[in-house]
Amino acid sequence: MFFQSIKNFTKKVHFDVNTLERGHHKINYRGVPVIKCPFDYVIYQMLISKIKPDLIIEIGTNTGGSALYFADLLDINGQGEIHTIDIFDKADTKTKAHPRVKLFFEGWQGYDISQTTKFQNILIIEDGSHTYEDSLGALNKFSHLIKKDSYFIVEDGIIDKLGWAKKYNGGPQRAIIEFLKANDQFVIDRSLCDLFGTNATFNVNGYLKKI
Repeated sequence: MFFQSIKNFTKKVHFDVNTLERGHHKINYRGVPVIKCPFDYVIYQMLISKIKPDLIIEIGTNTGGSALYFADLLDINGQGEIHTIDIFDKADTKTKAHPRVKLFFEGWQGYDISQTTKFQNILIIEDGSHTYEDSLGALNKFSHLIKKDSYFIVEDGIIDKLGWAKKYNGGPQRAIIEFLKANDQFVIDRSLCDLFGTNATFNVNGYLKKI
């Protein structure tokens, strides 16, 4: 019985960007897939607690696990709502039922900016197709909504490290470089990107702070 109980014991420790990429597809929140790197999962709760946004705009709903997570974090703050945007309705019933969540299914291009006028402190998360064109397009459309000390977060620049940049025409990191060259009101917040090591995040160079 003793040997049976420790048969899976190992002294080996190994993880890297590839094991994290495989594992992040298995992460869920309250039973709903989130598909977030665990590092970023932690960073988000710190950031939302700190800046206390009254609106989060999330581009890329998928099944709605992250929207549900963000909405519960807003509950803890006692204020705010989340506008989560996609082109297909795959959202879980738990997400749809949350009173702080509003869902939009016309893509980021079809989202009506006038719906943000009553909000003062907006946080934006770009987690859509990850193509260079969509990442840059979303940055250009929404970045003016960000007030000083809030953030525009561009997700999944990690695709470069995974060798997928060509597939996405340069992807988020190419978009970030071009955006920052034309917008000196934003800086990369290295304290978040480098919290667990240099760019130890799936949002490589993607935590953009308004200054």
